[in-house]
Amino acid sequence: MGDTGTVQGRSAARAYIGSFTSAGGRGVLAADLDEETGALTVTGASDAVADPSFLAIAGSVLHAVSETEAGAVAAFDVAGPVPRPLGEPVPVDGSGPTHLALAAGHLLTANYTSGSVTALPLAEDGTARPAASVLRHEGSGPVTERQAGPHAHQVLPDPSGRWVVGVDLGTDSVRVCALDPETGALTPHGETALRPGTGPRHLAFHPAGTHAYVLNELEPTLTVCRWDAEAGLLEALGETPVVPEGAVGPSYPSEVVVAPDGRFLWAAVRGDDTLAVLALDPEGSKASLVATVPCGGTWPRDLALAPSGRHLYAANERSGDVTWFTLDPETGIPARAGSVEAPAASCVVFG
Repeated sequence: MGDTGTVQGRSAARAYIGSFTSAGGRGVLAADLDEETGALTVTGASDAVADPSFLAIAGSVLHAVSETEAGAVAAFDVAGPVPRPLGEPVPVDGSGPTHLALAAGHLLTANYTSGSVTALPLAEDGTARPAASVLRHEGSGPVTERQAGPHAHQVLPDPSGRWVVGVDLGTDSVRVCALDPETGALTPHGETALRPGTGPRHLAFHPAGTHAYVLNELEPTLTVCRWDAEAGLLEALGETPVVPEGAVGPSYPSEVVVAPDGRFLWAAVRGDDTLAVLALDPEGSKASLVATVPCGGTWPRDLALAPSGRHLYAANERSGDVTWFTLDPETGIPARAGSVEAPAASCVVFG
C-alpha cells in the first residue's frame, strides 16, 4: 500500500478528499481547484492509511482520522501533487474517530465508537504527538439501536478560540470544554441537552459568532442555538425541518455549512439525497427551509464551501463522487456544475 496517482503541476488552490478504503476508496485524494468554475481535477492519492474519513489542514500538513476500531490520526505532506505520509499513524486512545479539528496547538478528535474526545499536541513539524488527554462522555438516548451510549461525532473550536465544542449523537447533547494549550487537558465546562432522540451530528457557527446550528441525524431537523462566547453557554432556541413537509422515507442529515455573509445555510441529507437550503434572519436566530435540490449522487456524507464562497461541494459516499454546485448569490440555491469520481467519498476540505 502506498502513494498512487499522476504527478502534475500544483496550482495555488487545492482540495482534499477523504474516503473509506474499506469500501473501495483511494484514501486521501488531492485535487486542483479551478476557482472560477469550481471544477476539481484529481492529481494523486495515498492509500497509506485505512479509512481516512475526515480531514483537516494547516499549511502544507494535512491531518486525517483513521476511522477504525483501533483509532488513529495520520499526517500528510501536501506540498506536492500527491499526498505523502509523514511518519506512522498516532493512536487517539479511542475507537472510531469520525472528526478532527485544530485548536490551540492541538489536534482534536471526536471518537464515535468510544464516545470520547482526544487532544493530541502538535510537534514543530505539524504532526501529532501521543495523546495528552481523553475526555470520555457519559449518557444515552431513547433510540436504543443508535443511542445505547455516548457517540461523539464532531469536535471543533468556537469562533472566539476560547472553547472546544463536542457534538454527541448518543447523548442528544453538545458539550463545551476548555482546552489548556500548555498541557492539552480538556476540562468540562457545560452541557446543553437537546430534544431526546434527535441525535445531533454536526454543528456550524454563524460568522458573527453569536449563534450555532446543530444538524440532527436521527430526525431531519436543525436546532438553532444562541452562543455566548463570554460565558461558554449554548442555548437551544428552536428546531427547523431540513426536508419538505410530507417527505417520504428515512432521512439522515450529515453536514451543515453557513454562508460567509450569514444569509444562508446548507445541509446535506442522506436517504433523501438532497441539499437543503435554509434562509437565516439578519441576526441568525431563525432559519427557514426555502428549497431542496438533488445532491448529484447518493448518500451525501459531507458538504463544504469553496474558499470563495461561490461553490458548494457534496461528497457522495455511495455513488462515489464529489459533485460541485454554483450558488445563486440572491437565493442561495445550488445549481449542479460538475462532478469528479471519488469512490466512497466522505469528506472535502480546502487549503
